[in-house]
Amino acid sequence: MIKYFNIENSKVVQSDKTEQSDIFMVIQPIEEEKKYLMNMFNLDEHTLNSSLDIDEISRLEFEPDHCALVFKRPCNFLNEGKLEFKVDSAGLFLFQNKLIVIVNREFSFSENKIFNRVHSIRELVLKILAGTIQHFMEHLRIISKISDELEGKISAAMENKYLLNLFTLGKSLVYYLNYINANGVLLEKLKLNASKIRFSNDEQELLEDIQIDNNQCYKEAEILSNVIEGLMDARASIVGNNLNVYMKTLGVITLSLMIPTLVVSIFSMNVKLPFGLSNEDPFSFWKIIAISFISFVIFIISWARLKDKL
Repeated sequence: MIKYFNIENSKVVQSDKTEQSDIFMVIQPIEEEKKYLMNMFNLDEHTLNSSLDIDEISRLEFEPDHCALVFKRPCNFLNEGKLEFKVDSAGLFLFQNKLIVIVNREFSFSENKIFNRVHSIRELVLKILAGTIQHFMEHLRIISKISDELEGKISAAMENKYLLNLFTLGKSLVYYLNYINANGVLLEKLKLNASKIRFSNDEQELLEDIQIDNNQCYKEAEILSNVIEGLMDARASIVGNNLNVYMKTLGVITLSLMIPTLVVSIFSMNVKLPFGLSNEDPFSFWKIIAISFISFVIFIISWARLKDKL
């Protein structure tokens, strides 16, 4: 699907025009649309396909009449029970007076206030990259809140579910670090080729600000990744310690029941009974019960004195 936009009054607005529009947003292009773009604008097929391939690295390429940017952007987070944050690939093909945006998932120019003031196609390219960094930062804040909630749940839980959720968050952050760093390399290449792309002085200053934001985003993701990794190790130890406590308690209960059982088993053997007990004695049963109870009490007292030393 192709949508068309123009820059009017410093805003990006949707247009009814087709080839005359300044901006083409191509969403999940089918083969016919890809052929149209390659024939109409002489786009390289490999670069076009790379814009939609998540495994492709962020990069900047120059063609005779345009430059192509392949970058990474986070997918919208949908809390459907899976705490997995995914990243998508997108492409920008910048011509002298036209911009073609290739994406797998549509994004809106009106929902983000960063696009409220756009004066040129090149400034729009930079603000798309800036919006991507903002999106990464929003996801990092969400991940931080989720990890805080999981931290409280893991402390009291014996299940593996919360640890697995924490592992998924850590895995997502590893990918985020990789892609944010790749976008940083792309921004550095844009800065080095600013004159070739014909960025104005204001646009170069905006590019420098975007680089600073991307570096801060990378550092925040790195810190959060280290925190979650430490949490996983600590919480795994806590779960193991909780399990040891429960097993210890279960062992005490088992022993406390085994000792009276042992006493009763000894006196139930078909042999001559000690302590003057005999089958004819009407109080033999109660004497055995009393001995069992006394042995149970002795065990409990002994355990109460020894548990602090163990």
